[in-house]
Amino acid sequence: MKMPPLLDAKSVTKIYRTGAVEVPALHSVSLAIDAGELVAVMGPSGCGKTTLLNCLSGLDDIDAGTVLINDSDIHAMSDGRRTEHRAKHMGFVFQSFNLIPVLSAVENVELPLLLTGARSNKARERASEMLNRVGLGHRLSHRPNELSGGEQQRVAVARALVTEPAIVWADEPTGNLDSTMAGTVLDLLDEVHAAGQTIVVVTHDEGIGASAQRIVRMQDGEIVDADPAGRLTAARKQ
Repeated sequence: MKMPPLLDAKSVTKIYRTGAVEVPALHSVSLAIDAGELVAVMGPSGCGKTTLLNCLSGLDDIDAGTVLINDSDIHAMSDGRRTEHRAKHMGFVFQSFNLIPVLSAVENVELPLLLTGARSNKARERASEMLNRVGLGHRLSHRPNELSGGEQQRVAVARALVTEPAIVWADEPTGNLDSTMAGTVLDLLDEVHAAGQTIVVVTHDEGIGASAQRIVRMQDGEIVDADPAGRLTAARKQ
């Protein structure tokens, strides 16, 4: 029997408002993602890719629709409960790395564990293991400004994975990297996906698209196409 999807979003609508001006950003988007998938969300700038990621992960509120993650309706939760759910069940990798500059690499990685109540010695042990896994075991005490861009992004990936999240969201994770560093991060995402991690990547990088199990293409706030496997729950735009 087929397992239910890890993420099941139906008719998600998002409208940005500035005074009396309303700008529709997502138009009744529906999407299902199975556990263990690597999905690339692609499309032209301004088409709604990052808005989709933010709405599906609960970083942004939505105006209509539902988003279920492991059967939990994240937009029916209070702000505090949703924040707690993200901390325990999601990891995030951003183009700008979003590392805390005054903390070392290992302190940045252990932070999500400490925020979810882990004991400090266990958090440090787990963070060190994750940095070893991404090839930075020799850079534990270095602060972000002492690391290359590629190293900083690997720290960010380690931080996203350290809580063993149900799903990792990555927004243009190679966007600020040269081709060599981008290739290293791409290899790392492939490796953790091969180990069973569910990953949703917003990207312009065709290399990531080529390695994804499924490409979800967006245009003007709508999902307009998927790969030939056709596991998209939304109807294709006519």
